[in-house]
Amino acid sequence: MSGRPFTVLGIQQIAIGGPDKQLLKTLWVDMLGLEVTGNFRSERENVDEDICAIGRGPLKVEVDLMQPIDPGKKPAVHTTPLNHVGLWIDDLPAAVQWLSAQGVRFAPGGIRKGAAGFDICFLHPKSNEEFPVSGEGVLIELVQAPPEVVSAFGRMALA
Repeated sequence: MSGRPFTVLGIQQIAIGGPDKQLLKTLWVDMLGLEVTGNFRSERENVDEDICAIGRGPLKVEVDLMQPIDPGKKPAVHTTPLNHVGLWIDDLPAAVQWLSAQGVRFAPGGIRKGAAGFDICFLHPKSNEEFPVSGEGVLIELVQAPPEVVSAFGRMALA
């Protein structure tokens, strides 16, 4: 589609949910060697997560290991083991405006600060009559890339 006012730069994160994040850490941290770089807890998002990293610098990819604070509440971060995929976006407000105009359904909450401190929003995993385009079962997080990430991906494109 021509006229798209933004670019998807690359994968920002993969979020994996389970009933107990300690079990996830056994594989991802203890066995695969990922480093825990932070933690995030949000009653509103019903999530207790450890933020891990693959790689370094502006091209590192987060692997978020999540468990629900309350397994009986929504959002239920553990009911889909691959909870969501996060994409770096060079201009998040332009992306949201353009995608909405194209019929893409967004999850409630709008643009807000995410666990890693970047502005984020989510594409809804299910479409509806008003917004017929969705993640078709996959929750997709759009993440505003900071200048160093935009620059790093730009350099890669020129190489």
